[in-house]
Parts: sequence; C-alpha cells; structure tokens
Amino acid sequence: MRRIYFLVPDINVTKRIVDDLLLARIEEKHIHVIAKRGTPLEELPEASLLQKSDFIPAVEQGLALGGSTGLLAGLVAIALPATAPVVAGGILLATSLAGAGIGAWLGGMVGMNVGNRRIKEFEDAIEAGHFLILADVPADQVDEIEGRVKQHLPEVEVEKTEPRVPAFP
Repeated sequence: MRRIYFLVPDINVTKRIVDDLLLARIEEKHIHVIAKRGTPLEELPEASLLQKSDFIPAVEQGLALGGSTGLLAGLVAIALPATAPVVAGGILLATSLAGAGIGAWLGGMVGMNVGNRRIKEFEDAIEAGHFLILADVPADQVDEIEGRVKQHLPEVEVEKTEPRVPAFP
C-alpha cells in the first residue's frame, strides 16, 4: 500500500474526491480526511489519532533504540566474571527484549503527543481552511487513482506519495 496526499480547497470537492475513491474500490477505512480543528466533516471519514500523530514511527524508533540499549546492557552484564556461558545467552535475550518493549512503549507514548511529521508541511494550508485527504491505495493503482482524481477534479493537486504505509493503522 502507498499513501497519496491530496490537498483540497473546500468540503464539496473533498466529498467528490472521497466518492471517486470509493467508486475506484478504495475502502473507506483506507481514506482519511484532516481538517482544521472544529470544522464539521459531516459524513467524511475523519483521520484517527494514528494518522494525526507520530505514533507508529515513534514506536519503530523506540523499539530499535530500546533493543539496542538492552543488548548493550546485556553485553555489560555478561562481561562480569561470575556469569556462566549458558546464563549469558539468557541475559542477552532478556535484556534485549526488555529494552525493546520498554523502548516501544515509551516511544509510543511520546509519539501520541507529537504531530505527524509527514503532514507538518500541510499545517498552514489546513489552518487556512483546506482539507487534506490521505488515501492508502495498492501500489499498482497509484497512477490510476491520481489520474482518475485529476480527470474529474483538475483543480486538485496530488501533493506527495509515500513509498509505503504501515500495515496496521
């Protein structure tokens, strides 16, 4: 899946794009609309906290950093002369897993409170009243969807396309 970003000037055009995406067989759960706080979206699919926050990248970073730190702590622990070789493997495994778990948890907690880095460049336009549509589409349909939206709505610009989308949001 790849995520396409459309910056749209008003709610009527946003509704037409969402309808067009639905006609292109993009499920509603893969369409997310972000608007200025307090703007009624009516029946449009609003982006959830996972799309609006930096939760997923922060969890990934916390997992990597915590796992690395845990592994380093395990290496320090087995460097002590009283550690037997069989116990050393268990210590490495336990500290790596504990570090990865704690890192992912802390990273997620921080990420929930930080705005999504990928939509920061659109914040001024959103505050000015524009709507941002995030559409998760199969990689082989990206050009088709972009062309379809452009054909029906030439005033809409495709802002960017992400190379991949996390599997679970």
